[in-house]
Amino acid sequence: MNLLQLLLGTMTSNSSVSSVSEQTGISSEMVKKLLILALPLLIRYMTQNASNQTGAQSLLNALGQHSSNKSMSSMINEADNEDGKKIIGHILGKDQGSVVSSLASQTGLQDDQVTSVLGQIAPGLLSGLSAATTQPKQDELSGLLNMFGGQATSQSASLDLLGTLLGSGKPSQGTVDGSDLLNLLGQFMK
Repeated sequence: MNLLQLLLGTMTSNSSVSSVSEQTGISSEMVKKLLILALPLLIRYMTQNASNQTGAQSLLNALGQHSSNKSMSSMINEADNEDGKKIIGHILGKDQGSVVSSLASQTGLQDDQVTSVLGQIAPGLLSGLSAATTQPKQDELSGLLNMFGGQATSQSASLDLLGTLLGSGKPSQGTVDGSDLLNLLGQFMK
């Protein structure tokens, strides 16, 4: 199992999607569609950000501030959306506007709705990544599913849907599974 599968499994579980839907007022179907598209992008941007010492240290500091062993749906319910929007701004940087607009056009949502959903999941995303970076081996990521209340059965369906939605590989440039991000962070944690 890889980081992307873990995050997709926990964040697209029925309880997590329902929590985001309740907090944002956006239908569960639209939330799930957005999350399936957005999570690989967010991982890719975090990987880019962590590719230098300054970016990696900044991300590690953020992970230290966002560690929780609560269920993903609890973290989503308790999330400070404004703080989450700042997190997304740090992750996407200067590309935030174009990424949000692209996700909005792919999902049929408005830009502000995309920003709201991403802001609601951002603290949970960092907590999930924080937990993954503290695991002794990457192979043990599957154990994190229990901690975050994810369901393994939803992962393969989410990945199949991701492949369908991305079609020709757009917007992805190659495989994004989170292993590069974990490796980069591991180098800077020594």
